[in-house]
Amino acid sequence: MEKKWLEWAKELQTLSQCGLAYSKDKFDIERFERIRSISVEIMSAYTDIEIEKMTHLFAGDEGYHTPKVDIRAAIFKDNKILLVKEILDGKWSLPGGWADVGYTVFENIKKESKEEAGVDVKPKKVIAILDRNKVIQDDFPYTVYKIFVECEYISGEYEENIETSESGFFALEALPELSHSRNTLEQLTMCFNAKDDINHIVICD
Repeated sequence: MEKKWLEWAKELQTLSQCGLAYSKDKFDIERFERIRSISVEIMSAYTDIEIEKMTHLFAGDEGYHTPKVDIRAAIFKDNKILLVKEILDGKWSLPGGWADVGYTVFENIKKESKEEAGVDVKPKKVIAILDRNKVIQDDFPYTVYKIFVECEYISGEYEENIETSESGFFALEALPELSHSRNTLEQLTMCFNAKDDINHIVICD
């Protein structure tokens, strides 16, 4: 269950951002700016992240507040799945990250696979669209939809980059230490179960 303070801070941030996007009255704008400041103060107080940095991370967006989108490529070869080792935490995840504006889901998947793992892939189907915060219990301030896409490996091999330090194909029973904020054992198991299943129905929570 999400912590109450985090739930309140996120709701205040959503209300203030939407209010700032649509309000014209200067007094309403002033009130919504104060509500946004309160949400930042709550997040800063409970996470020990300084106000200035939290304002940038948590309250830097403008316009109507919407969830962020994280895409993950489930790339299979010889019944093994491709994982990359994240430089940030030294643990392993499916290639992917925040979806870039101007690209479709499948275009983003191909882009991330090339950038992080050095491979060319053919996206086949969406496996699941899941709410990150229903699985990962931490103080992350955003709502995130995670899209998992099954991909066919075409060619290529790992190339040095700024996000990952190595890559490899792994069997389900021999996975390395996973970066749980990015993907869990249950999610990788889900990807294996959906592999080559022509009758697979997209999983949503």
